[in-house]
Amino acid sequence: MNKLLLREWFGLCEGGVCRDLLSEAEKLEVKTGAAVYLSGIMQRADAKNGNGRIYSRRILEREIENYKKLVLERRALGELDHPEDSVINLKNASHLVTEIWWEGDEVMGKIKILNTPSGQILKELINGGVSLGISSRGMGSVIETAGATMVEDDFTLLCFDMVSEPSTQNAYMALKESKGRTNIFTKGDRLNRLLNDVVGEK
Repeated sequence: MNKLLLREWFGLCEGGVCRDLLSEAEKLEVKTGAAVYLSGIMQRADAKNGNGRIYSRRILEREIENYKKLVLERRALGELDHPEDSVINLKNASHLVTEIWWEGDEVMGKIKILNTPSGQILKELINGGVSLGISSRGMGSVIETAGATMVEDDFTLLCFDMVSEPSTQNAYMALKESKGRTNIFTKGDRLNRLLNDVVGEK
């Protein structure tokens, strides 16, 4: 079965920030204008999303565990809008995921807006009161089961992008490599994923 580019959308907290999710230091940064943080639900397990797809808790737990390594290494970048590509375009990076965790079946996260051209646009959109959402981007295949579209075990979470509206239903494309694009996954990342898969099977 062919892997597809899977994109899912979630709305952020009102105004883009759930203030109770920020540390006191982060609240001070926001208050003084030193930084802009956004937070909220980033993904949800075992529930049909806006695109009609369901991600099992088991698959998401594995992928979030792998993604935490990128967060810790400050490589968990995302773009403004949803490119139809499977790699991160660094010149369009607008934010960095600084924290990700589970609350029940919901994946919660916190992102810091970068001082990049795309990050500046994102800040101005927020200042203008534009409603934004965060959307996961990943590669995987799907299968229809009992009227639901289930995401298969080959799913790989790539990043979280900032978007203005839900992704178009079935908006995906085949994996491809492009010149001028930077793949943030190293050999070490692939080895880490394999180790997590082996440990997770026990």
